[in-house]
Amino acid sequence: MKKGDIVRMNYDAYIADNEKLYDTTYEDKAKENGMYNEQYKYAPMPYIVGSGKLFPALDAAITAAEIGKKTVVEIPSEEGAGARDPKLLETHPLREFHKQEINPYPGLEVSLGERRGTVLSVGAGRVKVDFNNPLAGKNLRYEFEITEVVDGNDGKARAILDMDFGTSDGFEFEFDEKKVSVRMPDLVKFNQGWPMSKFRIVSDLRDSFGVDTVEFIETWTRAPAADKSAPEEE
Repeated sequence: MKKGDIVRMNYDAYIADNEKLYDTTYEDKAKENGMYNEQYKYAPMPYIVGSGKLFPALDAAITAAEIGKKTVVEIPSEEGAGARDPKLLETHPLREFHKQEINPYPGLEVSLGERRGTVLSVGAGRVKVDFNNPLAGKNLRYEFEITEVVDGNDGKARAILDMDFGTSDGFEFEFDEKKVSVRMPDLVKFNQGWPMSKFRIVSDLRDSFGVDTVEFIETWTRAPAADKSAPEEE
């Protein structure tokens, strides 16, 4: 693989210290390990080689991998999510959660301000929250297989949408030397995550296609008026 290639890959991700599977692209393994999410699309994950969006050791292993060959890479905690920071263990009043209509319990992932954390304990009107990365302090192991190197403009653009937005269904693309045009389906009009996803999509489309401009085309069509000449039902 070379930097800038767009690949799709299957993987299993383990916490190496206890052999616990914490992420996978395989639906059967997700179900076997009690982590199945019906809203998640279990399929080979798209990735831009050398983009730095994964841990450096994993990115390097992907660059060196061969299509169809299983690769295993061990990532010590210091090369992964880093060490746990005791300062990121905080105690907050229970009323902060009640104001957001949240009933906290150990293990619940919560958002406070712009930070996400995991509830560790609840008691005496106070809630202890861990704002460390859930993988901080953990040694990891990835087992992955590159299933394809994506080619063709349409295939690459769809892989980027799948990666940055979760789906490319309904999107249409046009390409020229200076611009990529993206015609958006109705599903994005009311999707709250679309605005943030769009920033990532623009960046990746620009880098992958070497263009300066990414154009998004959104169409709103007036519903046909009712036929007033039709006889009324009695």
